[in-house]
Amino acid sequence: MRKVAFVFPGQGSQYVGMGADCYEHNDEARHLFDEADRLLGYPLTSVCFSGPEDELRQTQNTQPAIFLHSVAVAAMLRDDLRPAMAAGHSLGEYTALAVAGALSFKDALLLVRLRGQLMQRAGAENKGTMAAVVGLRSDQVEQICREASAAGVVQPANFNSPGQIVISGSVEGVHEAMELARQRGAKLVKELVVSGAFHSSLMAGAQEGLKQALDATQISDASIPVYANVTAEPVTKAQEIRELLYRQMTSPVQWERTVRNMTRDGACTFIEMGPGKVLQGLVKRTEPSADIKGYDKYHDLHEIARS
Repeated sequence: MRKVAFVFPGQGSQYVGMGADCYEHNDEARHLFDEADRLLGYPLTSVCFSGPEDELRQTQNTQPAIFLHSVAVAAMLRDDLRPAMAAGHSLGEYTALAVAGALSFKDALLLVRLRGQLMQRAGAENKGTMAAVVGLRSDQVEQICREASAAGVVQPANFNSPGQIVISGSVEGVHEAMELARQRGAKLVKELVVSGAFHSSLMAGAQEGLKQALDATQISDASIPVYANVTAEPVTKAQEIRELLYRQMTSPVQWERTVRNMTRDGACTFIEMGPGKVLQGLVKRTEPSADIKGYDKYHDLHEIARS
């Protein structure tokens, strides 16, 4: 059976102006943006629509902003498209769980805001960095990280698509791994502009803070399978969701395997909901035969609603 999968972007997909046209033209989107400002106690909507970019790029703002935009897009399409499954890249997993009914909008928004704050604080306390490595197999990158660990903490953070892996850790560890990757024939090795070593052991402090919030949050069984970053397998049970969200903070995002497993389970159409086109590119490189769409701006949604 041909199935539709919703996928939700993570940090890095944000842009100034995101969601403004949805807010202008759709009552449900407007309600969600206004409600987010009320729940957070500050004008996140203004940061999304007008920036400045430096403020939007702060992890504590970026994460709730992308979550909010993605949820609003999904809500606008609720009557036109029904997914059989969902997944999200890093913070996008919270969006997927909200759309699947495992988290309420309020709880997911507050969790994502706290997650961003904790990650930003951990990044300031434990200086680290991340780098993209293109053109090597995952086992090669894993071996490089093991060897480079003599210089400092370094580990795979995102298995994004075939031959595209992001590593994360201490500045010394990541720089050593970057040099080894170049020596082993990587096509591209590029340090990323980030505020911390996300999805590495340097996020352990943030992980403990998040656990307290997760334990205090009502989580329900998901109405559709949500493919977890940690395992790349579908999950619906509340307690398993809670444990996997906790583990996600210091574990690599298994995105390539997630896309392959969703295809294995019948997904033929992947629709990215929210800002940017990052996941569309990753899905295309992983499953070239998949039908891939993206809905970001109001015009995109208006077209699908009329089709």
